[in-house]
Amino acid sequence: MSDVKETRFRVEGMDCASCASKIDTAVRRMPGVSDVSVSVTAGTMRVQHDPSSDLDAIRRKVSGLGYVVTPGAALAGDKPAPEHAHGPNCDHAHAHDHDHGHSHDVKAAAMEGLHGHDHGPSEGPWWKGKKGRLTILAGGALVVAYGIGHLFPAIASYAFLIAMIVGLVPIGRRAIMAALAGTPFSIEMLMTIAAIGAVAINATEEAAMVVFLFLVGELLEGVAAGKARDSIRSLSTLVPKTALLEEDGRTKEVPAESLPVGAVILVRPGDRISADGTIIEGESAIDEAPVTGESTPVRKEAGDAVFAGTVNGDAALRIRVTAAAADNTIARVIKLVEEAQESKAPTERFIDRFSKYYTPGVVVVAALVAIIPPLAFGGIWSEWVYKGLAVLLIGCPCALVISTPAAIAAALSAGARRGLLMKGGAVLEGLGKLTAIAFDKTGTLTEGKPVVTDVVAFSSPAEEVLRLAAALEAGSSHPLALAILAKAAEDGIVLPIATGSHALGGKGVAATVEGRDVFLGSPKAAAERVALSAEVQAATTALNDHGKTVSMLIVDGVLAGAIAMRDEPRADAAAGLKALKDLGIKTIMLTGDNARTARAVGSQLGIEVRAELMPEDKQRIVGELQREGFVVGKIGDGINDAPALAAADVGIAMGGGTDVALETADAAILHGRVADVALMTDLSKRTMRNIVENIVLSLGLKGVFLVTTIVGITGLWPAILADTGATVLVTLNALRLLRPIK
Repeated sequence: MSDVKETRFRVEGMDCASCASKIDTAVRRMPGVSDVSVSVTAGTMRVQHDPSSDLDAIRRKVSGLGYVVTPGAALAGDKPAPEHAHGPNCDHAHAHDHDHGHSHDVKAAAMEGLHGHDHGPSEGPWWKGKKGRLTILAGGALVVAYGIGHLFPAIASYAFLIAMIVGLVPIGRRAIMAALAGTPFSIEMLMTIAAIGAVAINATEEAAMVVFLFLVGELLEGVAAGKARDSIRSLSTLVPKTALLEEDGRTKEVPAESLPVGAVILVRPGDRISADGTIIEGESAIDEAPVTGESTPVRKEAGDAVFAGTVNGDAALRIRVTAAAADNTIARVIKLVEEAQESKAPTERFIDRFSKYYTPGVVVVAALVAIIPPLAFGGIWSEWVYKGLAVLLIGCPCALVISTPAAIAAALSAGARRGLLMKGGAVLEGLGKLTAIAFDKTGTLTEGKPVVTDVVAFSSPAEEVLRLAAALEAGSSHPLALAILAKAAEDGIVLPIATGSHALGGKGVAATVEGRDVFLGSPKAAAERVALSAEVQAATTALNDHGKTVSMLIVDGVLAGAIAMRDEPRADAAAGLKALKDLGIKTIMLTGDNARTARAVGSQLGIEVRAELMPEDKQRIVGELQREGFVVGKIGDGINDAPALAAADVGIAMGGGTDVALETADAAILHGRVADVALMTDLSKRTMRNIVENIVLSLGLKGVFLVTTIVGITGLWPAILADTGATVLVTLNALRLLRPIK
């Protein structure tokens, strides 16, 4: 299987479930194609194929169905294409999404002989798209027909026939092409049969009205689908188009997409940061709300990472670029979400399979309704054929088929805007079913770096202990040294110069400071130099019992004091774990750290602890929980937790936008908030409720209109409303999930 290639296409104009189904069926039958995945909401198609496959033939096949398709086009989040000016008659309003090199392909696809497809652009004013213009034309023709019918009743039926033909010709053309491509039971085919059948029984007025209502319904579907599609694409607009590049001592404005890795850019106060990078000079508050949803600006200084699309606050920054435009955090998030939208959830796969039998079944039922009463019970042919045609329209599965992907796409987009990434509908579904979640400790429940918690004075004042210890550690990159230096900086301590500094083989560090011999090291190393009193030993044991690491300071052979450090829990860890418990989810900490430190953190957070574990032990415990009947989620950093992440029902990586966080697990929490785990599970539950509501809504409306049609209360135009109206309602209901997550 190593010779199977994958190509992604941008497909413009999809806005309903039947679009994806027709394209999937047509492309799947192409030579060399092994798999196809089409996302209406992302506007993409992913094709797995042999290296020898004719990609241009695939493009022509999809174009033949009436869509604008570009192989290898730039996806949202990929390198932006040059702006394209649209004239009033432009039929490719999406062309600016494509790579410039494919612009002729786009135009050719739009102009091919079967360009009568009305699934036009859903962005921009609706009346400028082909779909909007066709709807207006059909509506105008219907109004004229009513006027002619009022003035000249004798030719009314001909006027309505012409009005119907105006709208039906493009629909019929699409129906025929879909049938030739392997989808005989498309909504266009059902619509065409119903309209022609209505004319055959002399219901031309209703036929014209039904065609117009169908076009209005499709137009509304396009607008609603466009909103869902734009929700994630809008992220790409956060990144500025230009950047201030420093080169040869000068600053010049360049396109942001041209910035190479390693370039240095200047970001002025109030400007958006144009690339992922590391601050090399300056200190400022960064507003990350556009990317993370975090309302409080984050203070950042030299050495800190920043993300493209965030807003610089109060000071100029010099930033070294660490990722090209196509690889920055926002681009990767958008690409990941688009790929996730192409990955179907179990519910969606079931409904797809169901609809393949459901639609032909509806055709059979409609035929039976039209034929059996006249043949078996002496019913009036025109009356029962009319009812059969109405059943045909009621039975279209559009609303049912779109019910799941619309909700999942909206939820994936809403999650991405909060920094919650889920790799597909299956993962989104699975999160809501979790009954136990196992957390790593370091970097997941804790900050991942030690901080000074206590400065203990024995023979010298606490401030002096910290001052001398920090002097010893100046220049060191060891995590404990950085913690001491950070505490000294926080307290505004001016550090003296240490001379002759040298490390002592895992025991500590020694130097001369202000003419005094100073040593900082572990209690065991300190005991080799001075006698530790029972009081000192008791204090040290008490600090250790709280999970703290203790370093002793000796000055001129006298124990001056001690500094205790610990990797502290994240600020929101306790609240985040409580939120999970309130949802009825069992929580447990799995860590390789020593039991004493783990228990100290566990008691502080109120979570069950399993400590001193190897990676395989974590995997084993996840398996034990699953055998006990739990649906298990595992949260870790995606590296040493890899076996457990893989074994869990859902693996979630916690990290700051790193490759590991984005690629290792089933889901990722980019910004390290423990509380986001509960938000993610709650989003899953709300999404599944939304899907159930959508299914009930679509089937319920069909059921009501089916009964009223059979008993003669409603006719053809309410039948088409039962289909297109339900599709619009289902889509709008799904869009409620786009509201900000709190």
